[in-house]
Amino acid sequence: MKKVLIANRGEIAIRIIRACHDLGLQTVAVYSTADAESLHVLHADEAICIGEPASTKSYLKIPNVLSACEITGADSIHPGYGFLSENAHFASICESSGINFIGPSSQTISMLGDKAQAKAIAKKANCPVIPGSNGVINSLDDALKEAKKIGFPIFIKASAGGGGKGIRIADDEQDFKKKFVAARTEAEVLFNNPDVYLEKMIMNPRHIEIQILGDKQGNCIHLGERDCTVQRRRQKLIEETPSPCIDAKTRKKMGEAAINLAKAAGYYSAGTVEFLLDERGDFYFMEVNTRIQVEHTVTEELTGIDLVKEQLKIAMGESIPCRQEEVTFTGHIFEFRINAENPETNFSPSPGKLEYFIPPGGPNVRVDTACYDGYKIPPHYDSMIAKLIVKGKNREDAVKLSLRALREFHIGGIYSTISFHQFMLQNKTFLSGIYTLDFIDKLIEEGCKFK
Repeated sequence: MKKVLIANRGEIAIRIIRACHDLGLQTVAVYSTADAESLHVLHADEAICIGEPASTKSYLKIPNVLSACEITGADSIHPGYGFLSENAHFASICESSGINFIGPSSQTISMLGDKAQAKAIAKKANCPVIPGSNGVINSLDDALKEAKKIGFPIFIKASAGGGGKGIRIADDEQDFKKKFVAARTEAEVLFNNPDVYLEKMIMNPRHIEIQILGDKQGNCIHLGERDCTVQRRRQKLIEETPSPCIDAKTRKKMGEAAINLAKAAGYYSAGTVEFLLDERGDFYFMEVNTRIQVEHTVTEELTGIDLVKEQLKIAMGESIPCRQEEVTFTGHIFEFRINAENPETNFSPSPGKLEYFIPPGGPNVRVDTACYDGYKIPPHYDSMIAKLIVKGKNREDAVKLSLRALREFHIGGIYSTISFHQFMLQNKTFLSGIYTLDFIDKLIEEGCKFK
C-alpha cells in the first residue's frame, strides 16, 4: 500500500490524511465543486474533483470515485464514515478491481449490514439480543402473531436501516397494523429493500457501544465502551468514556460479547458493536458499525491507541498492536459535536460563512475540524463542523475542563451547538450521570431553548 484515496470530506478526511502521512503514505483527496476550498483538498498530496455538490453526484457516485483512483494511481481507498463506508457493493468492486478497501471484507459488511442477519450471528455467538422476530417478516398476519408473542410496545425496523432511520414504534395491535405496512413502504423508498423485522422496545435504555479492533490473522480486542445516550432524534450529540453507568464487571461482559460476535463474523479493521442497556443493567445487541465512528476520538484518548493508523496497518496485513490484557484505560473523556445548528430553534440548520473560527486549546483539549476563518459551510452535507474532545482525570475534572474549552470556542457568522453543550454541562440530570435515550427529546418537548 503506497497511495490512499480518501473517499470522504471534512474533518474525517483530514484525520485520515494525517494518519497516512504519519505512516509515509501518499494521499489523494476527492471533492465536490462545493468543497473546492476545503482543507482536506489542501492537505492531501493530490486532489481531484468528482462531481457536483449533491452527494449523489459526487461522494456517493461509485464510478467517479473509482475513476479518481485510476487517474491518480491510488492503490487503496479509505471510506471514512458515512457515504460509501458501509456499502458492501462498493467494497466488493474495490476487491475485484485490486484496490485495497480499508475496512472489513465486503462479505462481512454485507452480513452485518443486514440487521436481521447480524442479529442471527449475534445469537450464535452467545451475544445477548433483544427479544424479537426470528429474522425478516413479510406477512402482516405473521407479523401480528409474532408481535403478540413479543409484547407491546414494539419496534418495527428496516433490515437495511441505520443511523436512526427506518424505525417505527407500535404501542398496540391496531397501531401495529397501520405502522407495519407503512414501515415496509418506507423501507422500500429509503433503502430499496422493504424487509423489516420486529424487536421488543427496551424501556428507558442507554446507548452503549464497544470499540473493537481485529486483524486478518484472526486476533481481536475491545477498547472499552462509549456512552452515546445524549441524542436528539437518535442523532448523537455528546459521547463519553467511561460510561457513568457501567461497572468493571459489565464492561468485561460487553467487551467479551463484542469480541465473540466479531470473530463469528470474521471481522477485521476497526468496528463498533452497539448495545442497549436496560434499567436492570442487562445489555442487548443492537447493531455493528463496520467503519470508523465519528466518536472514535474518545477511545483514542482513553487508550492511547490511534485507531485510524491501526486501520491502515491492518489493511497492510499487520497484526493488532497488543493483547487484551495490555489495553489500559486512563482518565475520563467527553466528545462534543459542534454542529452548524441553532439549538434555540429546534436545532435548525445554519450553513453559511464563518466570519471567525477560534477553537480552544491547552492541555487535554483536542479539536478535530476542517473549518477556518472565512470558510463557507455548504448546505449539502452533515451539519457537524468540529469535534471538541476533552480529557480529565475523572468525570468531574473533565466537566470543568470542558466548560473552560467551550467558553474559549468562538464561532461567528453562523449558529452553533456550543450553547447546547454549555447548558448540558450545568444540567443537574446530566451531571448526575443518570438519564436515558429520551432525555434531550423530553427537554425539547418541554420547550427548553438550551441557552
